[in-house]
Amino acid sequence: MPELPEVETIKNDLRPVVRGRRFTSVSLFWPRMVIQNSAEELCQRLPGQMIEEVARRGKYLIFRLASGESLVLHLRMTGSLLLRNRGVASSESNLYVTAIFGLGSGLELLFRDRRKLGTMSLVTDEREIAGKLGPEPLDASFTPEILRERLSNRKAPIKAVLCDQKFVAGIGNMYADEALFFANVHPLRPANSLSEEETKRLHKAIRQVLNKAIDSAGASISDYRRPGGERGSQQYAFYVAHRGGQTCKVCATPVERIPVRNRGTYFCPRCQGAATCS
Repeated sequence: MPELPEVETIKNDLRPVVRGRRFTSVSLFWPRMVIQNSAEELCQRLPGQMIEEVARRGKYLIFRLASGESLVLHLRMTGSLLLRNRGVASSESNLYVTAIFGLGSGLELLFRDRRKLGTMSLVTDEREIAGKLGPEPLDASFTPEILRERLSNRKAPIKAVLCDQKFVAGIGNMYADEALFFANVHPLRPANSLSEEETKRLHKAIRQVLNKAIDSAGASISDYRRPGGERGSQQYAFYVAHRGGQTCKVCATPVERIPVRNRGTYFCPRCQGAATCS
């Protein structure tokens, strides 16, 4: 699933290309992807609207429109957005297309989604969709003290808590695994068992892992592509995520994979210690 670094990369790639353009058309091939509206309503209201800004909130990509409305997209498990000129198509870009947005001058934005789980909404207030999200982990206001306060009443495994979008926005499986590795915290540790020092390490690790992934344009494990079709490269720098059975890059212990609240979770049993606090 595209997480914060992947959606941030898409935002950064799209912004200089689409800002100031108008949606000229919408073609929906999977109407059930539209939530909050009917597919017919969205197809009627969106054409003609100008894009003033492209933003991100958690894993949501937001097109803020001159009308004051927002088009909010969520890529879910296998979604990606590709820019192309009309008539210049490849066999790959035509696969799994669920929607095409016309942007004028022959430019199109394709929503590709192999599993058809992605969503879109045209709303008057983006908080209708993203208002329940937790803090942004890269914002200055997200301090180690705030993280410790939010962890203090959470007994669930720390991996599950980090993936809870109401707890903190944008972190998913891959980057939760990586952050816990660099913080030397076992993914099954109760969230409220982390010490002050461990919380500081985790806060630092979250920021470092996310920023490094943004610098690498995200991780292309399966379906994720940048709008130009390029892959991200952060997957080559992972220490534990998606490396089950391979040796830890720090201590050479085999990386293990376990389920945590039905999420596949990778960790080093030596570097990350025990599942309970000592």
